[in-house]
Amino acid sequence: MALSKNNIKTLKALHRKKFRQKYNNFIAEGDKIVGELIRQQYYPVQEVYAMPEWLAQNESLLRGNHIPFTLINEGELRLISQLTSPNQVLAVIGQPVAKERIDWADSWSLYLDGLQDPGNVGTILRIADWFAIPRVIAGPGTVELFNAKVLQSTMGAFLRVQWIEQSLEDIHKSAPSLPIWAADMGGQDIFKVEIPKAGILVIGNEGQGVSEEVKEMVDQQVAIAAPKGSGAESLNAGVATGILCAALRR
Repeated sequence: MALSKNNIKTLKALHRKKFRQKYNNFIAEGDKIVGELIRQQYYPVQEVYAMPEWLAQNESLLRGNHIPFTLINEGELRLISQLTSPNQVLAVIGQPVAKERIDWADSWSLYLDGLQDPGNVGTILRIADWFAIPRVIAGPGTVELFNAKVLQSTMGAFLRVQWIEQSLEDIHKSAPSLPIWAADMGGQDIFKVEIPKAGILVIGNEGQGVSEEVKEMVDQQVAIAAPKGSGAESLNAGVATGILCAALRR
């Protein structure tokens, strides 16, 4: 099946958040991510657009999973891709329906309080994946998961970590006894406090930190103590999250 003008128009529309929300679809690109998506069940693969060399290796996998596909050339891939350097294959993926009930007390979760940098958010999802933290919660103002830069920077971690869009206030109401900690430079050294079995760790906005509204719900602020002689003023949000998660899992 050839790539039509209507296909191109629809696919390019999915580059924009409002159309991803309207159609409940998003675009995933590249051999690794698309290959992983085809082999999982949570995100439904609607259609694949691929160059001949990719199809030669993966056509049987697509047919075995009953996934429609379209053969395209390099020029067509560039037309529909969101990447500066497109990589062989692009897929349209359905956005899954959120779980109705979550047991917040089963593990730690990460709450992103207005994080805007796609690279930071993707890195945090990879960190959650590494430390077996099952959920990352996007609070109001946080960049969308299905943003192309976020998806690419997750390196596939979004397939194994649940992404939830919810306010901390709603979570607090549903689980009032759940510990809520926030990363803050003025907090207690996380390596010197007792770690509960479960809770929520809040990571604040890159420039503003944790918002005042969220701080009102926080039980404890925790920090990474810098050694004597350190000249650094602060840590990148992704780096800090990695260290904090290592402390939670120690």
